[in-house]
Amino acid sequence: MPRDRIPVPGSSRALPESTRLLGRIARDEQVEVTLVLRRRADLPDPARSARLTLEELETRYGADPADVALVTDTVTRAGATVIGTDRATRRMRVSGATADLEALFGTTLTRAHVEHEGTIRQVRMRTGAINVPAELDGVLTAVLGLDTRPQAQTQFRPGMSVSPGTRASAPGTSYTPLDLARIYRMPSGTDGSAQTLAIIELGGGYRVSDLAHYFDGLATPMPQVTAVGVDGATNAPSGDPNSADGEVVLDIEVAGAIAARASLVVYFAPNTDAGFLDAVSTAARATPAPTAMSISWGQGEDQWTPQARAAMDDAFADAAALGITVTAAAGDHGSADNTAGTGVHVDFPASSPHVLACGGTSLVADPATGAVTSETVWNDGPGRGATGGGTSDTFPQPGWQDGAQAASSVHGRGVPDVAGDADPATGYRVYIDGTDAVYGGTSAVAPLWAALVCRLAQSLDRPLGLVAARLYEGVRPGMAQPGFRDITSGTNGAYHAGPGWDPCTGLGAPDGTALLDVLAAGSAT
Repeated sequence: MPRDRIPVPGSSRALPESTRLLGRIARDEQVEVTLVLRRRADLPDPARSARLTLEELETRYGADPADVALVTDTVTRAGATVIGTDRATRRMRVSGATADLEALFGTTLTRAHVEHEGTIRQVRMRTGAINVPAELDGVLTAVLGLDTRPQAQTQFRPGMSVSPGTRASAPGTSYTPLDLARIYRMPSGTDGSAQTLAIIELGGGYRVSDLAHYFDGLATPMPQVTAVGVDGATNAPSGDPNSADGEVVLDIEVAGAIAARASLVVYFAPNTDAGFLDAVSTAARATPAPTAMSISWGQGEDQWTPQARAAMDDAFADAAALGITVTAAAGDHGSADNTAGTGVHVDFPASSPHVLACGGTSLVADPATGAVTSETVWNDGPGRGATGGGTSDTFPQPGWQDGAQAASSVHGRGVPDVAGDADPATGYRVYIDGTDAVYGGTSAVAPLWAALVCRLAQSLDRPLGLVAARLYEGVRPGMAQPGFRDITSGTNGAYHAGPGWDPCTGLGAPDGTALLDVLAAGSAT
């Protein structure tokens, strides 16, 4: 490596065994990337600090104007163009010919075929580390988007198809989101009014006609739903309910039914490390700011480059500092998290200490009365789906989680924090691409909790931000936490549920009315 070039820490990528290389990218092909710059100063812990305004985030903790000028000059001299700069979220969007960007970042771009969720995709790939000019050493913390292999997977599970106009075949085997709002005792007199709920999507799309049909069938108002494109992506339904459309529409229908008066903004981005980050950061800096942000896409922690994982976690910290609660699905592949080989793994972004990680249960309840017969850990057996959960290999245990686990040699961030119905056998009644169906997966739990957060924030007349820090207050090993129904039965593979917090269902399923009392008492003190 030339002495005037420095590798970006955590940027190295390997070539997957199943990759089929197709040759070099044309030298004049235009490529867009996202550069992440260092902060001007360390961000205060969102769990202990007052909420920031967007202006405060930019001027105190955003990118230094001198760093922006340096990067702009370096990029321009290399023959590329800066097409967008956001100092608050420390991102610069850069475009250039392949040859210019390869020279600027000391890498080679190759076209390849990779398999993702059962389909073959053509992507752009690189291997090894990214190497930047010496003057940018420490200034750039991540260079994302040179490699476009899919970064995340959907976390939904199709269950049964249901004939239009009928109920499920057996009592208690499926629920509408309104049923679950009743079962989980979400605060009466709340509907998400004056709240904005952001939903992050990395593919697929929705049809307004499908949403209108669904909400008309529930006899509930159709929420305001707006699509926002990021990095060239758009709302693009494929017509296949088992594609990413299933993820998109499940998220919208669950969130929109439970928080019917909230404004839903759906951010569509490419399924790449750059696209995922840009979607989260774009949503976080929106006006009005979202009360909650729901993410139902993820991937095992070790399937991310450290630079991308750190950039995402920083984006979630920004969101928390702005008062936004981010909910993320804990994964649908049990304690192994669909990772090759043996061992236990957790999903990211659920493992970020700046999000509310959402695990899954199997629920049997009376939707008419809300009475619960049983609620256990969701686990349908090998290859058929189970809630993710465990201990992070990357993030240390946050201070607010210290009292949750009994003393052990493992001190990583525990996943999940909370839970809700996720079993496709006791799943959510939805309408997707003209089809009545029942879907499950922790994908459904993230929008359920995001909608609950909107209703809680409406009642409290304030955003909740990093609400996990408040939910764990006073937590002790083996003791049920106020505001939750403790889930004590079942396993997700390596871990078993038990009294108190556990790495299957976290603190448990919500009792929304009791949670409101807990949060209101915290506000009073």
